[in-house]
Amino acid sequence: MIRPGRGTPPGANRRPPSRLGRAEGGQAVVELALMLPLACGLLLVLLEAGLVARDQIMVVHAAREAARVAAVDPDPAAAVEAARSSGGLNGLAVELRGRAGPGSRVTATVRFREPGRIAVFGLLTSRIELEASATMRVEGDEP
Repeated sequence: MIRPGRGTPPGANRRPPSRLGRAEGGQAVVELALMLPLACGLLLVLLEAGLVARDQIMVVHAAREAARVAAVDPDPAAAVEAARSSGGLNGLAVELRGRAGPGSRVTATVRFREPGRIAVFGLLTSRIELEASATMRVEGDEP
């Protein structure tokens, strides 16, 4: 029932339900096609960032292992071997400084160049050099 001055009755401008679903189906496909590459790219960036964070944790662990071994063993090669075998990262550069005798402090610095594992996004992280240092007191009998 249409009343004068009241406009159209409720629901007069609505589309039939069957036609509504088909009309928006094509739009959803186009939106998905446009957004899917962006979503995949974001996922790959997050994955690469997670791999860099994991490698940083492994570099810190390698520095602690090198410092721990250098604190109990005067042979620098043992500390370098401990750092390289601690986490499975290839290409660690290990530097030891400060070992003078029992009671002194030895510092192990470990550096690692991030290889960049994911195709396009790995190129951005391949220039990152991760570094960690650890210092421990040299153990042994006092002279």
